[in-house]
Amino acid sequence: MSRRVWMWILWPSFLMAGVTSGVIFALVDPMDIVVYGIQPTSRQLIYALGFFFFWFMLALSSGLSYWIAPKAIETDEFGEPV
Repeated sequence: MSRRVWMWILWPSFLMAGVTSGVIFALVDPMDIVVYGIQPTSRQLIYALGFFFFWFMLALSSGLSYWIAPKAIETDEFGEPV
C-alpha cells in the first residue's frame, strides 16, 4: 500500500479517536473502570490506552472500508488498461 492509502486510513481514524475519547471520558471517569478486578492506577494511562484502542479500532474500520471499496481500473494515456 502506498503512503497515500495509509494517510486515508490513519488520519481520519486519528481524528475520530480524539473525538471518541473526549466523548467517552467526559461521560465515564477512568477511575471507575475495573477490568478483571484490577483498578487503574493512573487516569493518564487509561486516557492513553483508551485513545490508542479507539484509534486501532477506527483504523481497522477504515482499512476494511478501503479493502472492500471498488478499485478503479488504471489506464494509460490512450485509455487502454495497464
